[in-house]
Order: sequence, then structure tokens, then C-alpha cells
Amino acid sequence: MDETEADDVVTVGQRLREAREAKGMSVEDIAASTRIPTRHLTSLENSDWDKLPAATYSIGFAKNYAGAVGLDRTEIGEQLRGEMGGSARPQTIYPEVYEAADPARTMPKGLVFGALALLAIVVLGLMWMNNRSLQSDETPVVADNAAVPEANLTVPAPPPAAGGLVTLTANEAVWISVKDGGAVLKQGELAAGESYQVPANAVAPVLTTGKPEALRISVGTAAAPAVGPAGETVSGVSLKGEDLMKASSSSAAPAAPAPAAPSRAAPAPRRQAPAQPSPATQPPATNPPEGNVASPQPAE
Repeated sequence: MDETEADDVVTVGQRLREAREAKGMSVEDIAASTRIPTRHLTSLENSDWDKLPAATYSIGFAKNYAGAVGLDRTEIGEQLRGEMGGSARPQTIYPEVYEAADPARTMPKGLVFGALALLAIVVLGLMWMNNRSLQSDETPVVADNAAVPEANLTVPAPPPAAGGLVTLTANEAVWISVKDGGAVLKQGELAAGESYQVPANAVAPVLTTGKPEALRISVGTAAAPAVGPAGETVSGVSLKGEDLMKASSSSAAPAAPAPAAPSRAAPAPRRQAPAQPSPATQPPATNPPEGNVASPQPAE
């Protein structure tokens, strides 16, 4: 074959490049579809055999390239085998270094570093929340231990105060009038079992009723005494809790002991004549002075 015929032969690399350009594809497009590194595709198109791996790998690359651009795979492989076999390149063994077949499918380094940073933040957040939960669990224990000495202290209980709302409950139908200064809070009849609660903001509530015995008054949970005798009309009775309970305290004070009833009168003793003194108890007779003693007269 002379030099003119050699120039007319179209190499495998030229056929692959022309077919790729006819389809409007780039080397990167072929690399993405065949998963062949772009540097090997470029070496195939330029017939740069020294930059290609062993013939077996290179023929496989060429066949895949031919399939991607619509050429006959077997024909391209046979032609490439002939071209590479006729080349007088030295048999040098190069270490094969494989790149990522599809750069689009590899994870970017920035995304990898971002994922690692996010993982570190999540781990730190979980550790912080765990420490917070441990501290919150220990806090009530400290509070309980500190409260133990206080619980052992003997604190005198405050005296019970007359607190709570005043409630009027009708044991039977009764007419009442509750006023606070010039304001009428309640006026009318309470049915049996009906209750009326004096407002807590009342300043000086007073009660008027004609049947105090029909009312049951309570201050909070404590029962107050009756506000008047049965059957008598009462008016101006203070409905303040402390006034009602003061009346209860005064009525509950111990009464002075009543004087003992006189025993049955004994009969008056009889008057007796004065007893005559006995001779032994009579005083001795005193002798009159001799000068004054008259001599007895002889009896005639």
C-alpha cells in the first residue's frame, strides 16, 4: 500500500468522531452513556494508542462507543484490533488508574462535607439535649433533700380564721332581705332547700327576716349560730363572716357555774327553857363582909 492509499483509509477514531458529531453529541455525553472516562474516548478518536490501556480494554471501549453512536460494534472492534496490532508501540505495562465512570452520578465533595457537618451538628444537639434531661431529672431530687429539714421543723398552726363565703339555706319557706348599705342584694322568699350566697365583695351586708329559725347560715364550711330567737323578727344582723363566728365563739364560751340550789330547810329548833345549872357548876357563894351581915332574929 502506497502513501496515497494510506491517507485515504479512515481510522476507527475518525469514524467514531464523525458519527458522534453527526448525532450532535459531545465526548462528555458519550462518557455519561457508556461510563468510559473521557480521556480514553479522546485517545480513541485521536488513535493515541500509548494513552490507552491494554488492547482488550481498548477494543471493549471502542465497541461501546460504536454502539452509542450507531456504528457496527463488531466491525469497529475488528478494525481497531488490526490498527493496534499493526502499530509498533513497545509493550509497556502501565498501572491502570480508573476514574469515576459517570461524573454526574458521583456525589460532589461539597455535598459530602455538608452531610458530615450536618451529622456532627445533629450528634452535638443530641448530646446537649441528653445533658439537659439529666440536669432536669436531678433538680427535683435536690429540692426534696433541701425540703426535708424544713419538714421536721415544728411550726405552730395558725388559729382557724372565719373565712369563706356566707351562705343562707332555708329549712322551710322564709322571707329574707339582704342589703349592703343602700343596695338591695336579695329580697324575697327562699323556698325550702333553696340557698343564697352573699357576694364576696359585699362591704357590710345585713339581714332582715321574720323567721330566723327557718334559716341555716354557714361561713365557708363552718356553721354559724342562730341569728335570733324563733318567731321574732330580726333586722340589721351583720352577715360578715367574722361577725357571725364571733357570735358563735361568745355562745360557745363556758357559762359561769350556777349557784347550788339551797338544800331543804331544816325545821326551826324548839325554844327550850334555860337549863338550871347543876350544883357542881354553880359558882361558890361568896360570904358577905362581916360588918354588913345581919344577925338572924330569933323566932318568937
